[in-house]
Amino acid sequence: MSKTTVILGASTNPERYAYLAAKTLLQHNHKVYLVGLKEKELFNQKIYEYGTHFKDIHTITVYLNPMNQKQYYQYIISLQPKRIIFNPGSENNQFYRILHENHIFYQEACTLVLLATNQY
Repeated sequence: MSKTTVILGASTNPERYAYLAAKTLLQHNHKVYLVGLKEKELFNQKIYEYGTHFKDIHTITVYLNPMNQKQYYQYIISLQPKRIIFNPGSENNQFYRILHENHIFYQEACTLVLLATNQY
């Protein structure tokens, strides 16, 4: 089943995990919205600026370190995802409390591992 996913911290750098996640999610036929600092394109998908609103989001997969997340808390909550995946290096206990208060499920996991093991 396809899960509409926002990649927060999208990158056109092939050495970044966010790049690999975009590639792998698309290979697994998931609908992907890329959100990053610069409006560019990756795998024929537009990279949107932060603040762009999307509907019916299943998953947000986070590739931002905790220091860079704070300014996006309200944006992330406004997307009303069914879950948020905090990839290694993005774990954020402060934000977890806010998500819990807003009844948004989150998990510390690696999107690439979840996809490779059919747990996505």
